Amino acid sequence: MQDSNYFIGVLLAIGAGILNNLGTLVQKKVINTLPVGENVNRKLLKNPLWMFGLLLQLAFGTAFFLLAIDIIGPALTPGLMAAGLIVLAVGAVKLIGEKLKRAEYLGIVLMIIAIALLGFSRLDITQPELYLPDTGFQIRITIFSIILVIIALFCEMIQRKNARYRGLYLAIFSGCMFALSNFWVSPLVAVIADVFKGVFQSIELIFFIIAAIILCITNFFGILKIQQAFQYGQASNMIPIQQTPIQITPIFVYFAVFLLIPLEFYSIPLMIVGVVFIIGSSFLLAKRQAQVEKIK
Repeated sequence: MQDSNYFIGVLLAIGAGILNNLGTLVQKKVINTLPVGENVNRKLLKNPLWMFGLLLQLAFGTAFFLLAIDIIGPALTPGLMAAGLIVLAVGAVKLIGEKLKRAEYLGIVLMIIAIALLGFSRLDITQPELYLPDTGFQIRITIFSIILVIIALFCEMIQRKNARYRGLYLAIFSGCMFALSNFWVSPLVAVIADVFKGVFQSIELIFFIIAAIILCITNFFGILKIQQAFQYGQASNMIPIQQTPIQITPIFVYFAVFLLIPLEFYSIPLMIVGVVFIIGSSFLLAKRQAQVEKIK
C-alpha cells in the first residue's frame, strides 16, 4: 500500500471516532436544554442541532469508518477510532462544567501515544487480501466468528449464575458483539459495490447477506448488553471492559484469520503496546464517558 493511501486510511479511522463522539456530545448538549422527565422524542426530531449530531454519527462517522475499513482494514481501524474518547472527555467538561483531573490528562496522553504507535505499526489489511472464494479463508473466519459467539454465550450463562460479576460479563458480551461487527464490516465493504451494480459472483452475494445479518444482530445485542451492564456496574468500569475484546481481537484477525506477516520487525511490539495504552486510557477516560451517558 502506498504511504499516502495508508495515512489517509489512518486519518479516516481517527476521524470516524471523533465524529461519532462529537455527534454524541452535540445530542447530549441539546438534551441538557430540554425539560427533565418530559417525553422529548418529538422535540428532538424537530431540533436541527440534535439532528446534526445524529448526522455526524450515522452519516459522516459511518462513512469515514467504512472508508477506513476499505483502505486499512479491520485490524487498525477499531483502535484508531478510540481517539474519539479524547473528544468525549474534553467535551464532557463543557457539558458538565467540571475540570479535567490529573488521571484524565494522563489518559489523553496515553491515547495520543497509542494512536501514534498504531499508526506507525502498519498492520493494515487491504481488500485484495480478502480471499473470499478461498476455502481456508472461509474456514478461518467461521472459526473466528464462532469463537467470539461462544465467548459471548459463555458470559451470558455465567452472568445469570453470578450476580456479583454480572456487569463485567455483560460488558464482555457486548464487546465481543462489537468486535464481531467490526470484523464483518470488511467483507461487506469488499463486495457491496459489485452486489449493488449487479455484477457479483454467487460467493459475493452469500458474503453480503451473511455480513448484513451478522451486523444487524451483533449491533443489536452489543447495545442491549452494555445497557444491561450499566444496571449492575458503574459505567466508568463497564465501558473500558467492553473495549477490551474490541481492541484485542484485531490482533488475532491480522495473524490468525488473514495469516499476514508484518513487513517490519517493530510492527508487532507497536501494535501490542498501542492496544495496552488504549485499554489503559479507556479506564482513565471512561468516567467522563459515563457522565455523558447519564445525561438524559
